[in-house]
Amino acid sequence: MTDQASPTDAPPEGKPTSASRTTLSHIMTGSDTNLLGTVHGGVIMKLVDDAAGAVAGRHSGGPAVTASMDEMVFLEPVRVGDLVHVKAQVNWTGRSSMEVGVRVLAERWNESTPATQVGSAYLVFAAVDADGKPRTVPPVIPETERDKRRYQEAQIRRTHRLARRRAIKELREKRAAEGMED
Repeated sequence: MTDQASPTDAPPEGKPTSASRTTLSHIMTGSDTNLLGTVHGGVIMKLVDDAAGAVAGRHSGGPAVTASMDEMVFLEPVRVGDLVHVKAQVNWTGRSSMEVGVRVLAERWNESTPATQVGSAYLVFAAVDADGKPRTVPPVIPETERDKRRYQEAQIRRTHRLARRRAIKELREKRAAEGMED
């Protein structure tokens, strides 16, 4: 997805980070496990995508689709009986895209111990209209020093994503010009 929107879109007013921040919680059951008896990474990734999608839709005021997921990190295994909390917020916005940061925490459902961070991820969402075309999103307004840091880090990740995409495209064009097929 590109970060382009219709030229007729008026720039929307900004929204503070807290306006769309959300937490989804889910108790992990036996049906969520992998062959090792811990929760399957794909189950956690779906929860991450669900939370990030809710945040992107809230922030943009309508449909938003997952454009990419990067830096999905699993720090600790999640077990059956864990209460998993998936916390998401918009870190950065472009014209029609948004980076959503997600933290995954887990705690035992029957204990009163603090939750432990077990994962994190960054996802890019594109806001789309009814025809699936990009639409303008409101700028995010970082509220705290942490929000400002996340915004700056998101800009760095975006620069890296674009540079990687450009380098791969150039390499493929060069290989094609040399008659090399993939």
